[in-house]
Order: sequence, then C-alpha cells, then structure tokens
Amino acid sequence: MSTEMDDDSSPVRRRVSCTKYFDALWFCYWMSRCSNRTSNADETEQAPYYQMQQYYRVGKLDDCTKKFSALFDCLSLKTKSASEAQKILEEHEKADAAKHIWIMRTEEEASRHWNETFGHLDDPTC
Repeated sequence: MSTEMDDDSSPVRRRVSCTKYFDALWFCYWMSRCSNRTSNADETEQAPYYQMQQYYRVGKLDDCTKKFSALFDCLSLKTKSASEAQKILEEHEKADAAKHIWIMRTEEEASRHWNETFGHLDDPTC
C-alpha cells in the first residue's frame, strides 16, 4: 500500500494513500474502453495503450482484477484502526521485500540452464 508520512505525528504513524491504485485501475480499465468527442463531433476511440501492451507481451488482454483488488484492499485498509492498519502495512512491506525477481542458481545450475536454453546456437548446422 502506498503510504505518506504525516507531518504532525510520529514517523511511525502513516497515512494511507490509494491514489496510485485508483490511477492504475483507471489506466487499465477505462483508458481501453472510453471514447471522447473531437471538435467535429466524431467519436474516436482513445488508444488502449495498456491493453495493447498486455496483448503484445502476454497474448491476452488484462481483465484488471488484480488492480481492482489492490484498490479494494487499500480502501478497506482505511476502515481499520491505526494499529491494525500499521500491522497490515508492515506485513505487506515484509512480503514485498521477500519477493525476488531473479532466480538464484549455483554456477553448475546456471551453466546447465544456459546450455539448455542457448546451446543450440553453438551447433554449426544451424
């Protein structure tokens, strides 16, 4: 969850901001499904940039459920008591810190994976 420090309170107390989650949902869902009016009153579709990018990268459109869930979680966090919200935020931060984007391999594992993935490039018949 996105948090901001309150100026008048201790640094431990944070204010939850759901703006980035709303923006992400808006960009995901509405930018791909809205239309606007041009000056000559012709209706033209806005470029569905995010959905086109998802289709290109993943091969399917994003149904935006993860972004909706993130917004819902953030808004529900605002209904919690300050101590409970603080505890949940700390758990989220620990979980996010534990995620790692790289797969750690030993030298032997890395060598084997490299040969499986790119070994065919060494073949002179290709």
